[in-house]
Amino acid sequence: MSKQPVSSDKAPGAIGAYSQAIASGATIYLSGQIPLDPATMQLVEGDMDVQIARVFDNLRAVTEAAGGGLDDIVKLNVYLTDLADFPRVNAAMAQYFEKPYPARAAVGVAALPMGARVEAEGIMVLA
Repeated sequence: MSKQPVSSDKAPGAIGAYSQAIASGATIYLSGQIPLDPATMQLVEGDMDVQIARVFDNLRAVTEAAGGGLDDIVKLNVYLTDLADFPRVNAAMAQYFEKPYPARAAVGVAALPMGARVEAEGIMVLA
């Protein structure tokens, strides 16, 4: 099966040797998104809720470029530098996703690219 890159100018460009997403058949593998403003390529300013929202906005832009939306995500991995922020992720997910929610892992990490405090990546499947 072939693999095709997916990209959106409404999400930050890659800051390394990777694609925003790769489509292989009906499955799209979404690269990690940190709270970068796509226009400035700088971390958004604001509290953790603002950063989490930017991450989900970035993911939404890539899912839409792939021909779907956030509700097509079947697996989501969230990385946090402070697991005390986990309830904030849950609150944001309730606003950005509809039931049934995707399967998910939340992982505490020591650091993320560019000093971000949150990152999310996932797998989506188009019908």
